[in-house]
Amino acid sequence: QVQLVESGGGLVQAGGSLRLSCAASGIMFSIDVMGWYRQAPGKQRELVAVVTSGGSTSYADSVKGRFTISRDNAKNTVCLQMNSLKPEDTAVYSCRIRAGTGSNYWGQGTQVTVTS
Repeated sequence: QVQLVESGGGLVQAGGSLRLSCAASGIMFSIDVMGWYRQAPGKQRELVAVVTSGGSTSYADSVKGRFTISRDNAKNTVCLQMNSLKPEDTAVYSCRIRAGTGSNYWGQGTQVTVTS
């Protein structure tokens, strides 16, 4: 059974930093893309950052220069380093992996709250 478990969320003041981690277990296939999404109350879920198996990264314009996504293929983990956090970053952050077959797997999400 594939499970993705996020950790590292919490409460932080504006300008602070958090590092989110997502550990995948039960992986019996190759992972091509790993990414982070977020959803704020009343808003649509949006893609925050993705990293491919080749190491290419892509970020939402709102987080460019502040967030960094990374992956450890040996450990089947993906992390999101979040710096210079803003109140607008407050949301539930979820990790996602995509298998080579096209199947997607999601974590349960972790709350990030940034106060002024």
